[in-house]
This record gives sequence, structure tokens and C-alpha cells, in this order.
Amino acid sequence: MQQRGAERALDALSFSVSDARYGLGAYLGIYLLAEHGWDPASIGAALSIGMLTGLASQAPLGALVDAVQAKRALIAGAVVVMTATCLVIPLAPQFWSVALAGLVGALAGVTIGPTLAAISLGVVGPARFARRAGRNEALFHLGDGAISLAILLTAPFFGNSVVFWFMGFTAVASIAAAAAVPAGAIDHAVARGLLPGEVTNAAQPTAWRVLLGSRPLLIFAACGALFHLANASMLGLVSQKLALGNLGQGIALTAASAIVAQAVMVPVAALVAARVDAWGRKPLLLAAFIALVLRGTLFTLSDERAWLIGVQLLDGVGAGLIGALFPIVVADLTRGSGHFAAAQGVVGTLHGIGSMMSMVLGGGLVVWAGYDTAFLVLASIAALGGILVWSAMPETRGAPAMDRTEAKSIA
Repeated sequence: MQQRGAERALDALSFSVSDARYGLGAYLGIYLLAEHGWDPASIGAALSIGMLTGLASQAPLGALVDAVQAKRALIAGAVVVMTATCLVIPLAPQFWSVALAGLVGALAGVTIGPTLAAISLGVVGPARFARRAGRNEALFHLGDGAISLAILLTAPFFGNSVVFWFMGFTAVASIAAAAAVPAGAIDHAVARGLLPGEVTNAAQPTAWRVLLGSRPLLIFAACGALFHLANASMLGLVSQKLALGNLGQGIALTAASAIVAQAVMVPVAALVAARVDAWGRKPLLLAAFIALVLRGTLFTLSDERAWLIGVQLLDGVGAGLIGALFPIVVADLTRGSGHFAAAQGVVGTLHGIGSMMSMVLGGGLVVWAGYDTAFLVLASIAALGGILVWSAMPETRGAPAMDRTEAKSIA
């Protein structure tokens, strides 16, 4: 009964935390562009400051997630901080205040995903984690899509400020869901990546040594960095393009773009949950890169808003697959290390470098050569990532757990 209640609470948490996990996302760029006249390069620079802080803090904050047993309180506190920093932006929309809010929010935001994954692993155990992680991701995208739909329906009547009201609502729901996970349902040793029944005081390598000592984990980190370098700025750029071509409708059209992507991400993540153990991880990773290459290329073929929003369906395939597979692959390659969350932080640091560079690169390319050139360059980067997956990434399904000899050799 406790197990069933814990999984229902995880369902609710995965659904409601979607709005806080990445803050305002693309809405922030559109809000600053439409309401305060920011240019794309300034938007990218301001957002990159927070991203730089976030990526530098992912490994130590991941280690904190591994060490702390009060994981429910940790994720609730992160949601509160992230929401508060977003609500400050309308009051002080200047460059440095926005950058500072992003910096503080990033520290909170980077803990949400690893904490949710760790709680899930501690509740269901390694054997059922792939299915649980895919379910988490499907519900996350369902929640994100529901919020985007609500914004789309209400923004024309109440203005762009509705995005901030919805953040407050989902923060309260997330805190309630985190509190509903029974504390006794979480095996804290398993939650940090140890094997069931394993002691926690034995010698363990650091998270960075786990990465450097694992060639497959290094390749996965590099592939993810290329994916995010190509992907992170695409939604923001197409949203800016829609806003400039449809004055006064930027927030609504951004919501529409997000909705069509989320509508695909939900079944894609559910597919991962159902079939990743049967099909393996590598074919699904490769499909994510193929979808991203097509998306960046197709954005250049037309400026019609129906076309641009329709192409966003491919975002649902690429991002849906990567989001669901990330904790699964990391869990595959770090079983027995005791550093599941910290390893997510280390790999996420490299992925975050790609995202940060994407924001600067995308905005700079638009200013220098226009939106079409930016999309083609990003698509080319995605193609390089796909080649790396095809040629070098091994299948991680069934990867052996780290044993004590291996742990000591890289400690």
C-alpha cells in the first residue's frame, strides 16, 4: 500500500513540477522581447549567466542530493526558490537583475531533476527504474503541455503576466506532491546508486572520477553536449521569429509551439517507458538526433506560423527521447558507484555547457546572418552528434554494476 501511494505521489510530483524545473523557459525571452524591447543577443547573454552558474554547480549539488536523506524537503525547497526568482523578473526587468535572478534560480533548478530521479530510484529500485523514469518524463511533459495550453487560452485576455501566476500555482502543487511521498518508501542507499542491501560507508570514487573512468559515460556526455548545443536555442529562436512576424501574439504563439511539442513528448516518453528495456537505449538516442537535424532544416523552408509551429512536433520526438533516456543511461553506467545524482550532475554539466553555448551561438548567428543561417548551423551540429552516437556510443542496457575493485581503481 505504501509503495502504491509513493508511486501515485511521484506521478503528481512529475506532473506539477514541470513549470518549476526549467523556470520560465522560452517565455522569458518572449516576455523580454515583447514587453521590454530586448534584442536576441542580450536575451541570450542574460540567460547564459544563469546557465553558467547552473552548470558549474550541478556536480556539487548532485553530490548533495546523494548525501541528503531529506530529499522530499530538498525538491520542495528548490521549487520555492526557482519560483521566487521568476516572480521577481517583472518587478526589475533590467539586464543585471534578470541575470542575477537567473543565477539564483539556476542553483535551485539543477537540483530538481536529479532529486526526482533519486527519489524514484529509491522507491522502485534498479529493476523497475527505466519504466519509472519514462513515466516521470511523460507526466512531466503532460504537465508542461497543460500549463502551456492554459497560458495559450488565458494570455489573450489577461496579458503576458499569466505565466507568472501559473508558476505560483504549480509551485504549491509541487510542494504538496513532494510531501505526499511516504518517507519510509524511499531506500536511500539505492536512491544514491548503491546496490540493494549494500553498505554506504565503503570506499567510493568521486563523481568526476566515475565519469573519467567510464568511456561509455564520457561518450554519452559528449553526445548530449552536442544535442543541447544544437537544441537549446531552437525553441527560443523560432518563438522570437513568430513574435516578430505576429506582433502582440508572441506569448500565445510560444505557448502553441510548446503545446505541439509536449503533445508528442508525452507518447514518446511513454514509449521509452514501455520499450526501452526491449529495444535498448542506442537506437532511441540515434532517433533523437535524426529528429533534431530534420527540425533545424525544416525551420528554414517557410516563415508561415502554421509551418513553424508544425515543425515543432519534431521537438517532441528529440527532446522527449533525450529527456527520458538521460537518467536511464546514467543509472545503467553508475550502478554500484553510490553517485547516481552526482553523476547526473557531472554529465549534466557537460550537457549544460552545450546549452549555454547554444544560447550565445543562436542569438549571435541571428544578429550576424539571420534566423535561417542559425537554424542550419544548429542542424549541422546535431548531425555531428548523431554520427558520434552511431559510431562510438555502446548499448548500455544490461551494463554491469561497478564492483569494489573498479571503484578503488578510479578513486
